[in-house]
Amino acid sequence: MTGRKALSRALDLSLWKGALTTAGSREAADAVTERAVPNEPTVRLTAVRRLYEVSTRMGAGRSLAETLQAVVDGVVTGLGFGIAVLNLRHPDGKFEVIAVAGSPEAREALLGTVSAADIFDGEFKIADEWGRLRFVPHERLPEGEVVGWVPDVPVSADPSAWHPLDALFAPLHSPDGELVGMLSVDLPEDQRRPGPIHRELLEIFATQAGLAIDKARLTDQLLAEKVRLEASETTFRLVFEGAGNGMATLAFDGPEAGRVLRVNDAFCRITGYPHDRLIGSRLLDYLTDGDAGRTRRELQELATGTGPYRFERTFRRADGQDIWLGGTAVIVAQGKDQPRILLIQIDDVTARKDAERELQHHAAHDPLTGLANRRLLQHRFEAALQRSRQRGRRGVLLFSDLNHFKQVNDRYGHEAGDNALREIADRLLTAVRHGDTVARLGGDEFVILAEEIDGTDLDALIRRVEESIGRPLAGIDVPVTASIGTAVVSPYSADLDELLRTADQAMYEAKHRDR
Repeated sequence: MTGRKALSRALDLSLWKGALTTAGSREAADAVTERAVPNEPTVRLTAVRRLYEVSTRMGAGRSLAETLQAVVDGVVTGLGFGIAVLNLRHPDGKFEVIAVAGSPEAREALLGTVSAADIFDGEFKIADEWGRLRFVPHERLPEGEVVGWVPDVPVSADPSAWHPLDALFAPLHSPDGELVGMLSVDLPEDQRRPGPIHRELLEIFATQAGLAIDKARLTDQLLAEKVRLEASETTFRLVFEGAGNGMATLAFDGPEAGRVLRVNDAFCRITGYPHDRLIGSRLLDYLTDGDAGRTRRELQELATGTGPYRFERTFRRADGQDIWLGGTAVIVAQGKDQPRILLIQIDDVTARKDAERELQHHAAHDPLTGLANRRLLQHRFEAALQRSRQRGRRGVLLFSDLNHFKQVNDRYGHEAGDNALREIADRLLTAVRHGDTVARLGGDEFVILAEEIDGTDLDALIRRVEESIGRPLAGIDVPVTASIGTAVVSPYSADLDELLRTADQAMYEAKHRDR
């Protein structure tokens, strides 16, 4: 989008202008509008049916371009707006108009235009927040010339009527929260500022659009199957049977709250449970106690808030395996005096979570032995020092290096030396007390952090460490032993580096005495 009203340039004004011109007066125009607006339940049902149909078409494209065009076409034909523009966000942050619907002239003028990354910042500073939507009313616009086309339509004095300079934006996000695009809509067909029903539907649609764009952007390929959707007057049957991500609807109100109403095949495939096992069950029962309690609290907050929310939870599969599910949830109102439902969408994000945990582990552990590294030792020391100051109890830092270990590498090679270090690391873990920290600083230097330990226990710990290291190593005929130095961890200790220097000096004095 190159200007704030660029999305409404050269709009085919037959939506409004024809009816108003034919009526010939303000009163006649209002009468046309009144006749065109059905009652609220009909609006809900019609809009939801449209949403299902649009979502089906959006998920049936085979390329990113087809998906983006399906998004804007769906807004115009399915959600009741006169025109829609989709700005795709590029990796450099700039926005490019990729798809336009509602006017061939607007498409010709706007398609391919590129805007700066901050194109929407000024608008959003004066916008109203409608959940995840941003509405910019015309009365807040700064005075001056308006850039871009403005539809030549009558301006109503009704404050709730849509003004030609009003604008409504729906940010589009990927499942991990990344902003992937901006959907701009204009000129609602009922000539009024959208109410809660259409706002909610546009939010749901924007959520679906963000997921579809993310998948198409990564794979440049969309689902091949056409999604079949159903709608009824008592519930939103939001089940995309052909969707690649799992989808389910849950009762949100009343005694059945939390029970699964519908699931699609992808949901069953991801969780490992058949349809008949999931239908009627409570989804919280498949979560850990901690996650279940957290989810209940978040759902209570969601009930009083607006818009969808994103989540990541551990889920117990049918085979007993715990997996990570990531997705979104949104409350959908079904109509007056009807219970609300919760629409959730899930994907298996276990691989990503495992990769994150592995990275965290590598960042805190020695890659050769798996022991704590200097970074994790520092973290454990700070915690131990804090507890020492709270309880007035002392601990000990043991610094040890291996005697004669260079001969192992020289005689047997470094691979054998690495195996020996792993064996010694395992022995140290069995020699220390539960809760003690064993770390490798590099080479053949090891550190043990022992909290709340007295002289007798310390002597026993040192003996176990010396004995565990001094036992013969598998396949190695070199008498490896340990020299150990200690430093006291007290409430008055300064920092880890100072204690390591103290323990290191004590270790060298012990090594000299042994010699």
